[in-house]
Amino acid sequence: MPFYLLASVFVGLVTDGADPLRDVAAQLLSFGCALPLAALAALLLPQLRPLEVAAVRTLCFLPAERLADGPAPSWAARRRTALWFVAHLLAGGVVSGMTLAAPPAAVVLLVLPFTAPLQRSVPPWMQDLPGALGPLAGLGLLALVVATAWACGVLLARCAPALLGPTPADRLAAAERRAADLATRNRLARELHDSVGHALSAVTLQASAARRVLDEDPEFARQALTAIEETTRAAVAELDTVLGLLREEDGTDPAAPAPTLDALDALLARTRAAGMTVEAAVEERCAGLPPVVSREAYRIVQEGLSNALRHAGPVPVRLQLRLRRDQLTLRMENPVAAGGAGPAPAAPTARTGGGLGLRGIAERARLLGGEATATATDGVWRLTARLPLAGSAHTGADGS
Repeated sequence: MPFYLLASVFVGLVTDGADPLRDVAAQLLSFGCALPLAALAALLLPQLRPLEVAAVRTLCFLPAERLADGPAPSWAARRRTALWFVAHLLAGGVVSGMTLAAPPAAVVLLVLPFTAPLQRSVPPWMQDLPGALGPLAGLGLLALVVATAWACGVLLARCAPALLGPTPADRLAAAERRAADLATRNRLARELHDSVGHALSAVTLQASAARRVLDEDPEFARQALTAIEETTRAAVAELDTVLGLLREEDGTDPAAPAPTLDALDALLARTRAAGMTVEAAVEERCAGLPPVVSREAYRIVQEGLSNALRHAGPVPVRLQLRLRRDQLTLRMENPVAAGGAGPAPAAPTARTGGGLGLRGIAERARLLGGEATATATDGVWRLTARLPLAGSAHTGADGS
């Protein structure tokens, strides 16, 4: 309607003697001039697409997945929206005009044979209709209005997915959003599994060892309880760090930074308190690694120790961190089953649905452009990870 009124004013100004309020030709001309104005508005206003999509969903009963969401992001999408808007207005104008003009004429034709004064005041072509032909023409006119409205609705419903459906850019943006959401979920799953999972495994073994020697060796039990306290305190801190990742998604800073290789000594101390013997060979140069590489290397070591605790018990573990050129090489070895004596905890129980830790290690290595392998040979479990230092530039400061 605003476009038609603006076009009517323009037609009245540039055309001599034209009256858009009474002259049918002037009305049609105004309607024709209003359509380009509507197309221009659709091109300049990307917010028009959500309004049209809402109307189509309500009136045409189309599934939501066949239509795009949000404003038109590109000029191609805007052109499609403009074409749809013009088609919508054109169909609406035709149906509106017929709805305003045809029903009164149909009523006149229906009562024409029964009203003599009306027969003298109608146009000559109506006066020439014989007998029942007038009412039949009136019914036909009403049927034409209904059929036109139905045909326009069907045509618009068929055109809507093509003109208001998601463009390739929309599909790409949706795929990128899904990929980002999945990456965030995987990242949180890795952090929870490696940090809290390791702490729970260590606490379980420490508590089991303390229970077994509580009467025979109270001092050992006291040390185990102290280790449990330290491990749980560290686990709570790391849980705050993982929850901070969620706050990062909201644009706020995390509660605490994620641990790096600077905290490796404390990790090894907590692991040794669980009854595991850890022999570590770490080059001094590893202290100056990029933060992302250092953080992922810490998590890989943590998960490797956690796997040994869960599946083999308090076995001796050999850890080696070597820096060669632009690559950090991490190796861990341990027997596949405990063979020592002493107050060892109960044998680890088999778990179903495992393998998440190894998958997380492989994902962490791939994020840095490296690789990780884990194999069991001759009764020895070997974990090897190679992390290129240059890969940290591609992952960003958050390691995501």
